[in-house]
Amino acid sequence: MVHNSVLVLAAHPDDEVLGCGGTIAKWVDAGARVHVAFLADGVYSRQADAHAQQAELLARRAAAQKACSILGTQSVSFGDFPDNRMDTIPLLDVTQAVEALIGIHQPDTVLTHHAGDVNIDHRRLHEAVVTACRPQQGHPVKTLLCFEVASSTEWQLPGSGPVFAPNWFVDISATLARKLEALDSYAGELRAWPHPRSLQGVEHLARWRGATVGVDAAEAFILGRQLA
Repeated sequence: MVHNSVLVLAAHPDDEVLGCGGTIAKWVDAGARVHVAFLADGVYSRQADAHAQQAELLARRAAAQKACSILGTQSVSFGDFPDNRMDTIPLLDVTQAVEALIGIHQPDTVLTHHAGDVNIDHRRLHEAVVTACRPQQGHPVKTLLCFEVASSTEWQLPGSGPVFAPNWFVDISATLARKLEALDSYAGELRAWPHPRSLQGVEHLARWRGATVGVDAAEAFILGRQLA
């Protein structure tokens, strides 16, 4: 399957690397144009004064620019929906923001969050993407994939949300090192092992996903829809 124009829709800076950084790098190497869009600010839910929050916002956006440069993306854009409060925003507003991004980039492939993540922004964005990617005649998106995010997807309780049961895998054996290098750009968001959002945790997950399909490292997805 050839992916020419790819749009990664992520709630927060670092979700793109955690969920599909190796895939981004692999597809860029194969000639794809990959765009990354963040919808939430990613910092304003944290306890800090306004000056500190603004400084953190700028630092996290700089980290995102660095990470996406390492992966080779064509563009990075930032939204300003409230961090961990996207459920307070009408779904129509989020959907229209996603539709605008699809209109700009005309992707044939969209990657976004899994419906069952613990993080509310992940779930809200998933809902908006599903709505924005309704399979209407002439719609550019032919492939819709949902990724997992360490420290959100696997933290959901049984029965509290849809289970992440991947049925699409991308071999990232050749790009795992770049995924980890890009992730290191977000040093302030990482935690010490054995936290799942540690460099070791992310590598172990990639190695395990790879082992389940017979390669050195992989990223796992749920295929939502594909039009061949």
